[in-house]
Amino acid sequence: MQLLYQIFIAILFFFEQLFKIFRYFFYPDFTNCSKLAIQLRWLTYVWLFFGLMVLISASGFTSYEEHRDVLYYFKRQFVFCLIGIVISNVLIHFPLTLILKYSNIPFFFIFVLTILTLVPNVGISINGARRWIAVYGFLIQPSELIKPFWVLQISKIFGQWKFLKIKTKIFWLIIFLIQIVAVLLQPNLSTASLLGITLWLMALCAGFPWKYLFGTVFVGLSMAITSISLKEYQLSRITSFLNPWKDPTGKGYQLVQSLITIGSGGIFGTGYGLSLQKTGYLPIHYTDFIFAVFIEEFGLIGGLSLLLLVIFYFLLVLNVILKTTHPVLRLIACGAIILLMTQTLLNMAVATGIFPTTGLPLPFFSYGGNALLANLINSSFLIRIALETKRKKINI
Repeated sequence: MQLLYQIFIAILFFFEQLFKIFRYFFYPDFTNCSKLAIQLRWLTYVWLFFGLMVLISASGFTSYEEHRDVLYYFKRQFVFCLIGIVISNVLIHFPLTLILKYSNIPFFFIFVLTILTLVPNVGISINGARRWIAVYGFLIQPSELIKPFWVLQISKIFGQWKFLKIKTKIFWLIIFLIQIVAVLLQPNLSTASLLGITLWLMALCAGFPWKYLFGTVFVGLSMAITSISLKEYQLSRITSFLNPWKDPTGKGYQLVQSLITIGSGGIFGTGYGLSLQKTGYLPIHYTDFIFAVFIEEFGLIGGLSLLLLVIFYFLLVLNVILKTTHPVLRLIACGAIILLMTQTLLNMAVATGIFPTTGLPLPFFSYGGNALLANLINSSFLIRIALETKRKKINI
Protein backbone atom coordinates (compact mmCIF):
# COMPACT_ATOMS: atom_id res chain seq x y z
CA MET A 1 0.00 0.00 0.00
CA GLN A 2 2.86 2.33 0.88
CA LEU A 3 4.48 1.57 -2.47
CA LEU A 4 1.30 2.44 -4.38
CA TYR A 5 1.06 5.71 -2.45
CA GLN A 6 4.64 6.61 -3.35
CA ILE A 7 4.00 5.79 -7.02
CA PHE A 8 0.89 7.98 -6.94
CA ILE A 9 2.85 10.87 -5.39
CA ALA A 10 5.61 10.46 -8.00
CA ILE A 11 3.09 10.54 -10.86
CA LEU A 12 1.39 13.58 -9.33
CA PHE A 13 4.74 15.35 -9.01
CA PHE A 14 5.58 14.51 -12.64
CA PHE A 15 2.34 16.01 -13.95
CA GLU A 16 2.77 19.05 -11.70
CA GLN A 17 6.20 19.72 -13.21
CA LEU A 18 4.83 19.06 -16.69
CA PHE A 19 2.08 21.60 -16.09
CA LYS A 20 4.66 24.18 -14.94
CA ILE A 21 6.62 23.66 -18.15
CA PHE A 22 3.43 23.94 -20.21
CA ARG A 23 2.45 27.10 -18.35
CA TYR A 24 5.92 28.58 -18.87
CA PHE A 25 5.60 28.32 -22.64
CA PHE A 26 1.90 29.08 -23.11
CA TYR A 27 0.99 31.26 -20.15
CA PRO A 28 4.03 32.91 -18.54
CA ASP A 29 3.63 34.39 -15.07
CA PHE A 30 3.20 38.16 -15.28
CA THR A 31 2.71 38.72 -11.53
CA ASN A 32 4.12 42.08 -10.39
CA CYS A 33 4.94 43.00 -13.98
CA SER A 34 4.39 46.31 -15.70
CA LYS A 35 0.71 47.08 -16.22
CA LEU A 36 1.49 48.02 -19.83
CA ALA A 37 3.01 44.59 -20.46
CA ILE A 38 -0.07 42.82 -19.08
CA GLN A 39 -2.41 44.97 -21.18
CA LEU A 40 -0.37 44.45 -24.33
CA ARG A 41 -0.25 40.69 -23.83
CA TRP A 42 -4.01 40.36 -23.31
CA LEU A 43 -4.85 42.73 -26.15
CA THR A 44 -2.59 40.70 -28.47
CA TYR A 45 -4.43 37.51 -27.48
CA VAL A 46 -7.82 39.19 -27.99
CA TRP A 47 -6.73 40.33 -31.46
CA LEU A 48 -5.42 36.83 -32.22
CA PHE A 49 -8.55 35.08 -30.90
CA PHE A 50 -10.95 37.15 -32.99
CA GLY A 51 -8.68 36.75 -36.00
CA LEU A 52 -8.83 32.96 -35.71
CA MET A 53 -12.62 33.02 -35.28
CA VAL A 54 -13.04 35.17 -38.40
CA LEU A 55 -10.68 32.88 -40.33
CA ILE A 56 -12.86 29.84 -39.50
CA SER A 57 -15.84 31.60 -41.05
CA ALA A 58 -13.99 33.17 -43.99
CA SER A 59 -12.19 29.97 -45.05
CA GLY A 60 -14.86 27.39 -44.21
CA PHE A 61 -16.60 27.25 -47.59
CA THR A 62 -13.36 27.09 -49.60
CA SER A 63 -11.87 24.56 -47.16
CA TYR A 64 -14.79 22.21 -47.74
CA GLU A 65 -14.86 22.77 -51.51
CA GLU A 66 -11.14 22.08 -51.93
CA HIS A 67 -10.37 19.60 -49.16
CA ARG A 68 -13.73 18.31 -47.87
CA ASP A 69 -12.77 19.64 -44.46
CA VAL A 70 -14.41 22.85 -43.27
CA LEU A 71 -11.53 23.47 -40.81
CA TYR A 72 -8.63 22.63 -43.16
CA TYR A 73 -7.11 26.13 -43.36
CA PHE A 74 -7.91 26.88 -39.72
CA LYS A 75 -6.09 23.73 -38.53
CA ARG A 76 -2.96 24.68 -40.46
CA GLN A 77 -3.14 28.23 -39.14
CA PHE A 78 -3.67 26.93 -35.61
CA VAL A 79 -0.45 24.88 -35.81
CA PHE A 80 1.50 28.04 -36.62
CA CYS A 81 -0.45 29.84 -33.90
CA LEU A 82 0.73 27.37 -31.24
CA ILE A 83 4.31 27.52 -32.52
CA GLY A 84 4.15 31.32 -32.52
CA ILE A 85 2.78 31.48 -28.97
CA VAL A 86 5.56 29.21 -27.71
CA ILE A 87 8.28 31.21 -29.51
CA SER A 88 6.88 34.58 -28.40
CA ASN A 89 6.52 33.47 -24.76
CA VAL A 90 10.08 32.15 -24.75
CA LEU A 91 11.33 35.45 -26.18
CA ILE A 92 9.40 37.37 -23.51
CA HIS A 93 11.47 35.60 -20.83
CA PHE A 94 14.80 36.79 -22.27
CA PRO A 95 16.19 40.34 -21.99
CA LEU A 96 16.34 42.09 -25.35
CA THR A 97 20.02 42.72 -24.71
CA LEU A 98 20.58 38.98 -25.06
CA ILE A 99 18.28 38.66 -28.08
CA LEU A 100 20.05 41.54 -29.82
CA LYS A 101 23.43 39.94 -29.14
CA TYR A 102 22.51 36.90 -31.28
CA SER A 103 20.02 38.52 -33.68
CA ASN A 104 22.53 38.40 -36.56
CA ILE A 105 22.17 34.61 -36.76
CA PRO A 106 18.43 34.37 -37.59
CA PHE A 107 18.63 37.54 -39.70
CA PHE A 108 21.33 36.22 -42.03
CA PHE A 109 19.75 32.75 -42.10
CA ILE A 110 16.46 34.18 -43.37
CA PHE A 111 18.34 36.64 -45.58
CA VAL A 112 20.00 33.68 -47.36
CA LEU A 113 16.63 31.92 -47.65
CA THR A 114 15.24 35.04 -49.34
CA ILE A 115 18.02 34.88 -51.92
CA LEU A 116 17.41 31.14 -52.42
CA THR A 117 13.76 31.75 -53.37
CA LEU A 118 15.09 33.31 -56.58
CA VAL A 119 17.02 30.14 -57.48
CA PRO A 120 15.18 27.81 -59.94
CA ASN A 121 14.24 24.40 -58.50
CA VAL A 122 14.69 25.80 -54.98
CA GLY A 123 12.14 28.60 -54.76
CA ILE A 124 8.50 27.56 -55.19
CA SER A 125 6.62 29.55 -57.84
CA ILE A 126 2.90 30.24 -57.28
CA ASN A 127 0.92 32.47 -59.66
CA GLY A 128 4.15 33.69 -61.25
CA ALA A 129 5.77 34.74 -57.96
CA ARG A 130 8.75 32.88 -56.50
CA ARG A 131 8.42 33.65 -52.78
CA TRP A 132 8.40 30.29 -50.99
CA ILE A 133 10.58 27.33 -50.05
CA ALA A 134 8.89 24.00 -49.28
CA VAL A 135 9.79 22.27 -46.01
CA TYR A 136 7.96 19.01 -45.16
CA GLY A 137 4.73 20.09 -46.82
CA PHE A 138 4.74 23.60 -45.38
CA LEU A 139 5.61 26.65 -47.43
CA ILE A 140 8.19 28.90 -45.79
CA GLN A 141 8.04 32.53 -46.90
CA PRO A 142 11.30 34.23 -45.89
CA SER A 143 10.04 37.70 -46.83
CA GLU A 144 7.45 37.38 -44.03
CA LEU A 145 9.73 35.75 -41.45
CA ILE A 146 12.41 38.41 -41.94
CA LYS A 147 10.14 41.21 -40.65
CA PRO A 148 10.78 40.98 -36.87
CA PHE A 149 14.51 40.45 -37.42
CA TRP A 150 14.48 43.31 -39.91
CA VAL A 151 13.29 45.51 -37.04
CA LEU A 152 15.96 44.15 -34.67
CA GLN A 153 18.85 44.72 -37.08
CA ILE A 154 17.76 48.19 -38.11
CA SER A 155 17.34 49.12 -34.44
CA LYS A 156 20.76 47.74 -33.54
CA ILE A 157 22.46 49.67 -36.38
CA PHE A 158 20.48 52.94 -36.34
CA GLY A 159 20.32 53.06 -32.54
CA GLN A 160 24.15 53.09 -32.37
CA TRP A 161 24.77 54.84 -35.69
CA LYS A 162 27.03 57.57 -34.26
CA PHE A 163 29.38 55.01 -32.72
CA LEU A 164 29.79 52.75 -35.76
CA LYS A 165 32.66 52.80 -38.22
CA ILE A 166 31.97 53.92 -41.79
CA LYS A 167 32.72 50.41 -43.14
CA THR A 168 30.12 48.91 -40.80
CA LYS A 169 27.54 51.51 -41.82
CA ILE A 170 28.10 50.89 -45.54
CA PHE A 171 28.04 47.11 -45.06
CA TRP A 172 24.65 47.14 -43.34
CA LEU A 173 23.11 49.64 -45.75
CA ILE A 174 24.13 47.34 -48.62
CA ILE A 175 22.65 44.30 -46.81
CA PHE A 176 19.36 46.16 -46.24
CA LEU A 177 19.27 47.21 -49.89
CA ILE A 178 19.98 43.66 -51.14
CA GLN A 179 17.15 42.33 -48.95
CA ILE A 180 14.66 44.82 -50.40
CA VAL A 181 15.81 44.18 -53.98
CA ALA A 182 15.63 40.39 -53.49
CA VAL A 183 12.02 40.65 -52.31
CA LEU A 184 11.26 43.00 -55.19
CA LEU A 185 12.64 40.46 -57.70
CA GLN A 186 10.41 37.62 -56.43
CA PRO A 187 8.35 39.77 -57.39
CA ASN A 188 6.73 41.10 -54.22
CA LEU A 189 6.35 44.85 -54.52
CA SER A 190 4.04 45.17 -51.50
CA THR A 191 6.42 43.48 -49.03
CA ALA A 192 9.47 45.21 -50.54
CA SER A 193 7.67 48.54 -50.11
CA LEU A 194 6.74 47.64 -46.53
CA LEU A 195 10.37 46.81 -45.70
CA GLY A 196 11.47 50.06 -47.32
CA ILE A 197 8.83 52.12 -45.50
CA THR A 198 9.80 50.52 -42.19
CA LEU A 199 13.48 51.26 -42.84
CA TRP A 200 12.70 54.89 -43.71
CA LEU A 201 10.39 55.51 -40.75
CA MET A 202 12.85 53.93 -38.33
CA ALA A 203 15.59 56.16 -39.72
CA LEU A 204 13.23 59.09 -39.09
CA CYS A 205 12.63 57.89 -35.51
CA ALA A 206 16.40 57.54 -35.04
CA GLY A 207 16.85 61.21 -35.92
CA PHE A 208 18.61 60.89 -39.28
CA PRO A 209 19.17 64.17 -41.21
CA TRP A 210 16.35 65.11 -43.58
CA LYS A 211 18.68 65.40 -46.58
CA TYR A 212 19.44 61.68 -46.33
CA LEU A 213 15.80 60.80 -45.79
CA PHE A 214 14.67 62.74 -48.86
CA GLY A 215 17.40 61.08 -50.90
CA THR A 216 16.22 57.61 -49.92
CA VAL A 217 12.63 58.55 -50.79
CA PHE A 218 13.79 59.38 -54.31
CA VAL A 219 15.65 56.05 -54.61
CA GLY A 220 12.67 54.09 -53.22
CA LEU A 221 10.15 55.74 -55.53
CA SER A 222 12.45 55.16 -58.51
CA MET A 223 12.65 51.44 -57.67
CA ALA A 224 8.88 51.20 -57.23
CA ILE A 225 8.13 53.03 -60.51
CA THR A 226 10.64 50.83 -62.36
CA SER A 227 9.06 47.67 -60.94
CA ILE A 228 5.54 48.82 -61.83
CA SER A 229 6.65 49.74 -65.35
CA LEU A 230 8.21 46.32 -65.95
CA LYS A 231 5.45 44.23 -64.32
CA GLU A 232 2.15 44.54 -66.17
CA TYR A 233 0.09 43.04 -63.33
CA GLN A 234 1.40 45.69 -60.91
CA LEU A 235 0.49 48.46 -63.36
CA SER A 236 -2.98 46.97 -63.84
CA ARG A 237 -3.53 47.15 -60.08
CA ILE A 238 -3.01 50.90 -60.21
CA THR A 239 -5.21 51.49 -63.25
CA SER A 240 -8.02 49.21 -62.03
CA PHE A 241 -7.94 50.88 -58.61
CA LEU A 242 -8.62 54.29 -60.16
CA ASN A 243 -11.81 53.06 -61.85
CA PRO A 244 -12.67 49.42 -60.99
CA TRP A 245 -16.16 49.72 -62.50
CA LYS A 246 -14.65 50.27 -65.93
CA ASP A 247 -13.83 46.56 -66.07
CA PRO A 248 -15.91 44.99 -63.24
CA THR A 249 -15.52 41.43 -64.54
CA GLY A 250 -11.83 41.74 -65.41
CA LYS A 251 -9.08 43.81 -63.84
CA GLY A 252 -11.45 45.57 -61.44
CA TYR A 253 -13.18 42.37 -60.32
CA GLN A 254 -11.42 41.98 -56.94
CA LEU A 255 -12.09 45.53 -55.79
CA VAL A 256 -15.66 45.60 -57.10
CA GLN A 257 -16.49 42.36 -55.27
CA SER A 258 -14.79 43.65 -52.12
CA LEU A 259 -16.90 46.82 -52.19
CA ILE A 260 -20.06 44.76 -52.76
CA THR A 261 -19.07 42.51 -49.85
CA ILE A 262 -18.55 45.47 -47.52
CA GLY A 263 -21.76 47.12 -48.67
CA SER A 264 -23.69 43.92 -48.00
CA GLY A 265 -22.78 44.11 -44.32
CA GLY A 266 -24.70 47.29 -43.61
CA ILE A 267 -24.65 48.55 -40.02
CA PHE A 268 -24.85 45.30 -38.07
CA GLY A 269 -23.74 42.69 -40.63
CA THR A 270 -25.33 39.49 -41.87
CA GLY A 271 -24.16 37.49 -38.85
CA TYR A 272 -21.19 35.26 -38.08
CA GLY A 273 -20.66 32.62 -40.76
CA LEU A 274 -23.41 34.01 -43.02
CA SER A 275 -21.29 35.82 -45.61
CA LEU A 276 -22.57 35.17 -49.13
CA GLN A 277 -19.63 36.72 -50.98
CA LYS A 278 -17.14 34.16 -49.64
CA THR A 279 -19.03 31.39 -51.47
CA GLY A 280 -17.32 31.93 -54.80
CA TYR A 281 -17.71 35.65 -55.52
CA LEU A 282 -14.90 37.41 -53.62
CA PRO A 283 -11.39 36.17 -54.55
CA ILE A 284 -8.76 35.45 -51.85
CA HIS A 285 -11.44 36.08 -49.21
CA TYR A 286 -9.53 34.38 -46.37
CA THR A 287 -6.19 36.10 -47.02
CA ASP A 288 -5.84 39.58 -48.53
CA PHE A 289 -9.59 40.42 -48.48
CA ILE A 290 -10.61 38.81 -45.19
CA PHE A 291 -11.45 42.27 -43.84
CA ALA A 292 -14.25 42.57 -46.41
CA VAL A 293 -15.77 39.27 -45.22
CA PHE A 294 -15.43 40.46 -41.61
CA ILE A 295 -17.36 43.66 -42.45
CA GLU A 296 -20.06 41.69 -44.31
CA GLU A 297 -20.67 39.48 -41.28
CA PHE A 298 -20.22 42.07 -38.52
CA GLY A 299 -21.14 45.27 -40.35
CA LEU A 300 -19.98 48.82 -39.73
CA ILE A 301 -20.14 48.25 -35.97
CA GLY A 302 -17.70 45.34 -36.23
CA GLY A 303 -15.33 47.30 -38.46
CA LEU A 304 -15.28 50.27 -36.08
CA SER A 305 -14.74 47.93 -33.12
CA LEU A 306 -11.70 46.37 -34.79
CA LEU A 307 -10.37 49.82 -35.66
CA LEU A 308 -10.79 50.93 -32.03
CA LEU A 309 -8.91 47.83 -30.86
CA VAL A 310 -6.05 48.63 -33.24
CA ILE A 311 -5.98 52.29 -32.12
CA PHE A 312 -5.96 51.25 -28.45
CA TYR A 313 -3.09 48.84 -29.18
CA PHE A 314 -1.18 51.66 -30.88
CA LEU A 315 -1.74 54.01 -27.93
CA LEU A 316 -0.45 51.37 -25.48
CA VAL A 317 2.70 50.91 -27.57
CA LEU A 318 3.10 54.68 -27.87
CA ASN A 319 3.02 54.81 -24.07
CA VAL A 320 5.73 52.12 -23.98
CA ILE A 321 7.86 54.10 -26.45
CA LEU A 322 7.57 57.28 -24.38
CA LYS A 323 8.62 55.42 -21.21
CA THR A 324 11.59 53.70 -22.87
CA THR A 325 14.81 55.68 -22.56
CA HIS A 326 17.30 53.43 -24.36
CA PRO A 327 17.50 54.41 -28.08
CA VAL A 328 17.83 50.83 -29.39
CA LEU A 329 14.87 49.48 -27.42
CA ARG A 330 12.81 52.52 -28.38
CA LEU A 331 13.59 51.88 -32.04
CA ILE A 332 12.57 48.22 -31.72
CA ALA A 333 9.21 49.31 -30.33
CA CYS A 334 8.83 51.87 -33.12
CA GLY A 335 9.70 49.32 -35.82
CA ALA A 336 7.41 46.61 -34.45
CA ILE A 337 4.39 48.90 -34.22
CA ILE A 338 5.17 50.42 -37.65
CA LEU A 339 4.99 46.93 -39.19
CA LEU A 340 1.76 46.00 -37.42
CA MET A 341 -0.03 49.31 -38.03
CA THR A 342 1.12 49.74 -41.65
CA GLN A 343 -0.05 46.27 -42.64
CA THR A 344 -3.35 46.67 -40.78
CA LEU A 345 -4.25 50.07 -42.18
CA LEU A 346 -3.10 49.26 -45.73
CA ASN A 347 -5.09 46.01 -45.76
CA MET A 348 -8.22 47.88 -44.62
CA ALA A 349 -7.55 50.63 -47.16
CA VAL A 350 -7.22 48.11 -50.00
CA ALA A 351 -10.44 46.30 -49.08
CA THR A 352 -12.38 49.58 -48.95
CA GLY A 353 -10.92 50.92 -52.22
CA ILE A 354 -8.86 53.71 -50.64
CA PHE A 355 -5.55 52.21 -51.79
CA PRO A 356 -4.47 49.97 -54.71
CA THR A 357 -4.26 46.22 -54.09
CA THR A 358 -1.03 45.49 -52.22
CA GLY A 359 -1.20 41.83 -51.21
CA LEU A 360 -0.40 42.61 -47.56
CA PRO A 361 -2.21 40.36 -45.07
CA LEU A 362 -4.34 41.63 -42.19
CA PRO A 363 -2.32 40.86 -39.02
CA PHE A 364 -3.72 37.98 -36.93
CA PHE A 365 -6.71 37.62 -39.32
CA SER A 366 -5.42 36.59 -42.75
CA TYR A 367 -4.49 32.98 -43.45
CA GLY A 368 -0.74 32.53 -43.59
CA GLY A 369 1.41 30.86 -40.97
CA ASN A 370 4.58 32.80 -41.80
CA ALA A 371 2.88 36.16 -41.33
CA LEU A 372 1.28 34.97 -38.09
CA LEU A 373 4.66 33.89 -36.70
CA ALA A 374 6.21 37.23 -37.64
CA ASN A 375 3.39 39.19 -36.01
CA LEU A 376 3.52 37.16 -32.78
CA ILE A 377 7.29 37.63 -32.55
CA ASN A 378 6.88 41.37 -33.13
CA SER A 379 4.25 41.55 -30.40
CA SER A 380 6.60 39.67 -28.02
CA PHE A 381 9.24 42.37 -28.57
CA LEU A 382 6.70 45.03 -27.58
CA ILE A 383 5.67 43.12 -24.46
CA ARG A 384 9.29 42.54 -23.49
CA ILE A 385 10.11 46.25 -23.89
CA ALA A 386 7.08 47.08 -21.72
CA LEU A 387 8.52 44.72 -19.07
CA GLU A 388 11.89 46.46 -19.27
CA THR A 389 10.55 50.03 -18.95
CA LYS A 390 11.11 49.80 -15.18
CA ARG A 391 14.79 49.04 -15.63
CA LYS A 392 16.99 52.07 -15.04
CA LYS A 393 20.03 50.87 -16.92
CA ILE A 394 20.29 48.73 -20.05
CA ASN A 395 23.57 47.79 -21.67
CA ILE A 396 23.63 46.57 -25.29
